[in-house]
Amino acid sequence: MMSRMLFMVLFLFFAGAGQAVELRDPGSYFFTETFGDMTEEIENAKDEDKKAILIMFEMDECPYCHRMKATVLNRKDVQDFFKEHFLILSMDVEGDQEITDFNGEMTVQKDFALKQFRVRATPVFQFIDLEGKPIKRARFTGATGSAEEFMLLGQYVIDREYEKMSFTRYKRERLNAENNS
Repeated sequence: MMSRMLFMVLFLFFAGAGQAVELRDPGSYFFTETFGDMTEEIENAKDEDKKAILIMFEMDECPYCHRMKATVLNRKDVQDFFKEHFLILSMDVEGDQEITDFNGEMTVQKDFALKQFRVRATPVFQFIDLEGKPIKRARFTGATGSAEEFMLLGQYVIDREYEKMSFTRYKRERLNAENNS
């Protein structure tokens, strides 16, 4: 009930602001359903010609996770862009559900998050290459400042700019280029 009310408030805000932003449930339209086998998800991502896998490490009580879902991940433009380029999974950092990790080993979600990815705060957006390895510079902790910043993070990974520079530097260079044009 509360999330439905929040959705309506945000919808009215965006509609009133004159923005043509279509909002949809991120659970249905952003994340990919998974059976928890990360080795299978790598194969799915390859078969679907994705650039990488994106895991959102989250927990129920996290206000920043809720903020991302209510202001960024619920936007149709964000959902369409990310679904085109990435296989997107959600991982509960407190979860006891068994999964198979990228090495084919059985573990539980909370151990996967903490022991393999050192997730201590949420949300964490971690991009994984198609070999099952974390992309070192393609990790973002916390909520982005805007949907545009989140989209820029996706473009940063698509263009493989992480091979050359940090995301912070990439954002700064893009902003400077836009201001000088």
